[in-house]
Amino acid sequence: MTPVIAFGEALVDMLSSRLGDDRQGPETFTPYAGGAPANVAVACACLGLNSRFLGMLGADYFGDFLAQELRHHGVDVSGVVRTDQARTALAFVSRDSSGERTFDFYRPPAADLLYRTEHLPAGVFADPAIVHLCSNSLTDPDIAQTTLAITEMARRSGSLVSVDANLRHNLWPDHEVDVALVTRLLDQADLIKLSTDELDALRGAHPREDWLAQRLAANARLIVITDGPGDVSAYTSSNITRMTPPIVEAVDTTAGGDAFIGGLLAALAAHDWQQDGWQYDADFLNHALSLACRCGAHAVTRPGAYAALPTREDVGL
Repeated sequence: MTPVIAFGEALVDMLSSRLGDDRQGPETFTPYAGGAPANVAVACACLGLNSRFLGMLGADYFGDFLAQELRHHGVDVSGVVRTDQARTALAFVSRDSSGERTFDFYRPPAADLLYRTEHLPAGVFADPAIVHLCSNSLTDPDIAQTTLAITEMARRSGSLVSVDANLRHNLWPDHEVDVALVTRLLDQADLIKLSTDELDALRGAHPREDWLAQRLAANARLIVITDGPGDVSAYTSSNITRMTPPIVEAVDTTAGGDAFIGGLLAALAAHDWQQDGWQYDADFLNHALSLACRCGAHAVTRPGAYAALPTREDVGL
C-alpha cells in the first residue's frame, strides 16, 4: 500500500462551547489538534495507511500537544521540526446551529510558516508516494516558495500529488486570496479537491466547465467537488461521476473535508494508481467516492478534528 506524506500546517483549534446565537453563560474554548494537512495525515493513519506529516511546530506547550496527538494517532512525525523562533498557530473556532464553522486565526506569525526545503528529511521522496498539500502554505512568500518546491520534488519522484484548496481568506494579506498562486499549485496536482464555494472563488468570471477543463488540461487527472451535505461531483477529462453522501446530523464540520480526502487517498493508496487510466475506472471511482463520503459524513457527527476522524471499522472496511 502506497504511503501518504502530508505537508503544511498543524495548529490547535480552540473550539467554542457555544452554538449559533446562544450567549447564555460564559464562553469556553476547548483545544483540539487540527490543521488541514495534519488532519489528512491522521485521517489516513486511522484508515490503516503508512502516514507521515512534514511541518514545523513551535517549541511550546501547543507544539508538544500537537506532536503528541499526531504520534498517538499513528502518524510518523520524524519529519516534524521544532523551533523557538515562532509559536504554534491557533485557530479560535465558532459554530452555528448546523455545525458550520467560522475561524479566527492567530497566524502569522506562526511556526509552520518557517519550514524550508532544508528541513526535509533525507530521502523523503526517494520512492513514489501520495503527497498531499493545501493552499494555506501559500499565504506568505517564503512558505509559498517552499510549498511549490516540495510539489516539484514530489512530481519528479513519480509521486501522486493531491491538493485540497481549503481556502481560508482571512489567512491571506488583506483577506485577499492570491488566485493566481493557488491556481499555480492546483496545476501541479494529479488530484484536486474543492468545495463549490472555493470553485466559485477561484474561477471568478470564467465559466465553471471551462475553468475545470483548464485544470484537467494542465495536470489534473481527477477533480472532486464537494457541496456540504449535497452531491459530490468528480470530473475527469471524459466523464462526470456524481454521488450523494450519507445523511447525518452535523455537530462540527471542522474535519469533514479532511476526512473526505483521507478516504479518497486511502482508496488510491490501495489501488494501482501508478498505472495510467485509474481515473477512468468506473468501479474504482465509485468505491473511492463512496468511501470518501462515508468518512466525511462520520467526521461531522463529532466535535474536533483528529478526534472526529473515522477508523476502518467506523466506515465498514
